Amino acid sequence: MSKVCEITGRKRMVGNNVSHSKLRTKRTFDLNLKTKKFWSEAEQRFVTLRVTCKGMRIIEKNGLDATLKAAQEKGFVNLV
Repeated sequence: MSKVCEITGRKRMVGNNVSHSKLRTKRTFDLNLKTKKFWSEAEQRFVTLRVTCKGMRIIEKNGLDATLKAAQEKGFVNLV
């Protein structure tokens, strides 16, 4: 499974390590991904998502069902 947030759509970023001598080598900036189960009131079941901590904050603010609907419209999450 790829390291992508199912709510925000964020992915791993690529950048440079810069040494004291200004030598640059490639590195990756990984996400703070967590696998978490959320209770869906509309479906009356638990939904397991791979989300970043920012995605968790969005779910707290807007509610799970509204956030899932917005993420499905953007194509970030596919729930059966």
